[in-house]
Amino acid sequence: MITSEQREKLRGWFAGRLPDDLFESLTEVTVDREEITVIGRIPEPRLAKGASDAEKKAAVRARVQEFRERTREDRVAVAREAEHRFGKKVSWGVECGGERALFTHIAAPVMTRLRQPERQVLDTLIAAGVARSRSDALAWCVRLVQRHTDDWLTELRDSLEHVQRVRAQGPDAEPQDAPADEE
Repeated sequence: MITSEQREKLRGWFAGRLPDDLFESLTEVTVDREEITVIGRIPEPRLAKGASDAEKKAAVRARVQEFRERTREDRVAVAREAEHRFGKKVSWGVECGGERALFTHIAAPVMTRLRQPERQVLDTLIAAGVARSRSDALAWCVRLVQRHTDDWLTELRDSLEHVQRVRAQGPDAEPQDAPADEE
């Protein structure tokens, strides 16, 4: 689990390292054990007044694709540096016209053991056509829980950060440098 301070330093590193003209704004930097995901806002395409929803959607998709191709070299250079520095893969995404698009990102395998009642839930989702496999069904369940428990998960993450801060003050913590006036 990464602390708020570590997350802020990571976001600051990307904010300072990204070319100024890459994004309109840096929207989000998220991190877990395997991956750092960097998402920025890009300008919406200019359309004629009264453009249809289909035209707007197609224009946004084209803008995202154009951005992805045009900025690939810059993004790869930053990602290589970040991967070396932080030991995690870097993935990219953009927000444009109210849509979010993620570029190549990691789908990390996760092992779990489920008892029959839990497997039956997954199999029901497959039978209903919600998912193609147990893996897809489990991912669907995780997204559902995530959508409905953001407040609870935020509170839990905050509590874990507090525990990490308290542990860092314990007897196994690295000693702090003594202030210069104590010598």
